[in-house]
Amino acid sequence: MTNAATGSAVDRPPEATLSADEARRIALRAQGLLGAPDRRGGVRGVLRHLGAVQLDTISVLARSHELIPYARLGAVGRKAVESAYWTGTHAFEYWSHAACVLPIEEWPHFAFRRRAYRLRPHWHHELPDGMYETVVKQLRAEGPLTATELGGAKNGGPWWDWSAAKIAVERALMFGEVVCVERRGWKRVYDLAERAVPDALLHDDLDDLECLRRLVRLAGQSLGVGTRADIADYHRLKGEQVQAVIADSGLVPVAVEGWDKPAWADPEALATPPRGRHRTTLLSPFDSLIWDRARTERIFGFSHRLEAYVPRPKRVYGYFAMPLLSGGRLLGRVDPAREGTTLVARQVSLESPKAVAPMARALREAAEWVGCDAVRVERVDRPELAAPLAAAVA
Repeated sequence: MTNAATGSAVDRPPEATLSADEARRIALRAQGLLGAPDRRGGVRGVLRHLGAVQLDTISVLARSHELIPYARLGAVGRKAVESAYWTGTHAFEYWSHAACVLPIEEWPHFAFRRRAYRLRPHWHHELPDGMYETVVKQLRAEGPLTATELGGAKNGGPWWDWSAAKIAVERALMFGEVVCVERRGWKRVYDLAERAVPDALLHDDLDDLECLRRLVRLAGQSLGVGTRADIADYHRLKGEQVQAVIADSGLVPVAVEGWDKPAWADPEALATPPRGRHRTTLLSPFDSLIWDRARTERIFGFSHRLEAYVPRPKRVYGYFAMPLLSGGRLLGRVDPAREGTTLVARQVSLESPKAVAPMARALREAAEWVGCDAVRVERVDRPELAAPLAAAVA
C-alpha cells in the first residue's frame, strides 16, 4: 500500500522473522554462491541472476567483471566471459551501482535515469556547438567506434582531460542515444542504441515510478533479503525513491534477528530453505555480495574496505585484498599479484587456523584459472599460520 499524499510506503508488520543465519544463507543463495551453479546458463545466466556486474579498471588476477562469474561458476574461460557479455544483444553498459554490465532486458528500467541526465541543468564539461550532433552522425555512418576513432579520447593533458568527441559520446551514452557494445583493450566501443538494443526494448515508455518499482523488485531478488538501504544501494537509488515504491514492488516485509532496521525479502526466497554446496572462492572487492560495506559487516561480521586508493603506508590488508568465502563465511583475505607464472599472495589475513585449508584451495584454483603453475606466500598476518599455508599451497 502507498500513501497517496506523500508517495511513501506505509510500514507493514513483518510477515516472517528470520534468524541472522537464515538471512545470511538466503543472501548467499540469491547471489548464486550457495547451491549448484547454473552451468547451463553460464556467464549470461550469472548476469541475469545478479542484475548488475560492476566494472573496474583494476586488473590483478583478472578484471572484476571476470572474477564475478568465476566466483560462481569456477574456471570459466576468460575469453568466454567477454564473449558472453558482448556477443549479440545480451547486455549493455550503464550507470547502476557504478559502471556496470546489465542484462539487456533491463534497458527499459533505466528510462528514469536517462531522462534525469537529459534534464540535467549543468555539466562539468562544456561542448563546442554541434559536436554532439557530429559524433552521433559519425557513429550512424561508421559505427561501432571507439572514442579515439571518433576524434580522440583525450586532449593530451591528465587522464580526465577528455576531448570534445569523448565528452559528446559519453553524454550520448548517458542520454541513451548511444550504447557501449563491447570493450576493446578496455576502451569502450560505441554504437547507436537503435542498432544495439532490440526494438522491443528500445523505449522510454515506463514512467519513473514503474522503473523504480521494477528495479527495487529486481534488487530484492538479487539480494534475497535486505534493508531499504541495501536495496537502494544495489542500483544507487535514493532512499525516498525506494520508499515510494517498495510496498508495491512484490517484496514482503520481514524482521531479521540482530538487524536494527526493517527488512524486505523476495517471497520466493522465503518459500524454500536455502540448501546446497557452498562455494570456496576469492571474491572481487566489487562483487555484489560484498560491495556494500555496511551490509557485509551486518551479515558476515566482516569489515571490508578496498584500499587501492588508500596511500600505501596506510593500507592494512593490501592494494586489492580479496575476501575468502568458504562454508558461507568470510574467513580472511589475500592481496594477490602475479609474477610470470607464479601467483603471489603478498599479504594473507586469516580469521583462524581453520581458514588455512580453504585459503590454500582458493589460491591454487585461482592460480590455475589465470595460467599460473605455482603459488608463493609472502606474508601472513598470523605468523604461526605461515608455514602451514605455504605447505598447503605447495
